[in-house]
Amino acid sequence: MKYYIISGEASGDLHGSNLVKEILARDTDAQIRAWGGDLMQAAGADVVKHYRDLAFMGFAEVLMNLRTILRNLKQCKYDILDFNPDVVILVDYPGFNLRIARFAFESGFRVHYYISPQIWAWKQSRVQIIRKYVHKMMVILPFEKEFYAKFGYQADFVGHPLLDAVSIINSHYDIGADSRKIIALLPGSRRQEISVMLPLMLEAVTTFKDYRFVIAGAPSIPDAYYKSFTNGYDVDVVSGNTYGLLSKAHAALVTSGTATLETALFNVPQVVCYKGNPLSYQIAKWLVKVKYISLVNLVMDREVVKELIQHELNTDNIKSALNSILDGSPGRQKMLDDYIELRKLLGGPGASARTANLIVNDLKLSTNQ
Repeated sequence: MKYYIISGEASGDLHGSNLVKEILARDTDAQIRAWGGDLMQAAGADVVKHYRDLAFMGFAEVLMNLRTILRNLKQCKYDILDFNPDVVILVDYPGFNLRIARFAFESGFRVHYYISPQIWAWKQSRVQIIRKYVHKMMVILPFEKEFYAKFGYQADFVGHPLLDAVSIINSHYDIGADSRKIIALLPGSRRQEISVMLPLMLEAVTTFKDYRFVIAGAPSIPDAYYKSFTNGYDVDVVSGNTYGLLSKAHAALVTSGTATLETALFNVPQVVCYKGNPLSYQIAKWLVKVKYISLVNLVMDREVVKELIQHELNTDNIKSALNSILDGSPGRQKMLDDYIELRKLLGGPGASARTANLIVNDLKLSTNQ
């Protein structure tokens, strides 16, 4: 069978890579062409477009890069037609992938979606696009199956793939001779968010001198970019090994996103940070209808981790919130206890395998009809 997979971000590359491995384990003759990253390439996919060329963050940024996005859409459509796959598999990345879903469906291809767009937060009207153009939706958050059911659409809850990723990737980080406990800084995976988040996170370094601060560098961002912010600070950078760093971390400052859930699954108490383009933030605040911005709090439906958002993300608040989850604080143990409940809600390991089974079995059924 021929599979065409599209992911547009670092997290999609990670989950897409594990899905590629599971598909190849079930279909040894599989040909997999993809838009993704280094992990998907290493797993066995032929990656024709890297996600570093696709990731645009926020409403204003999308508008500024609209010409590039439209050019990428056109290129993707032509490439799908040329490859002529048995199935197009979309991994999150909704602004791009929902347009591809319609094109692929109308071109006669089966369309599967792995990791639902967060339409429960905003743009619920997109559920009608999914109902019309997506043959099968595999969701990773427990409440998403019920959400789709309200609209008469059957989605499959496969569990969260981070449970697989955390156990599969055996990363190691050598802490060296420095015996200080580590506070990890996860400022994001895009230059524009790093440029905003990292300077604020670094303000904590001089206050907590008994701790060692280490920045989790994104694979697509050179070390020199991080070092342009770290002059005068006692801080290290470890690139492309976030899991290794989290396995050694005592606490973390984390930019909102998938990283908040990854940090929780490594049992690292955290403070969630977010500050975006003022225009993008105001638009998002008007449109997005959720109580929290971190996946940890959304899944638990209550505040487990402290969220510092926009104007609340300042030096004093960062220092106060970080201090509340270090040694001796009751907040630290409470957060670790809540993480146990979080794991249970996310389902057991095996999300990638369950998703691959659904895709491969669906293809077998469709070809026999």
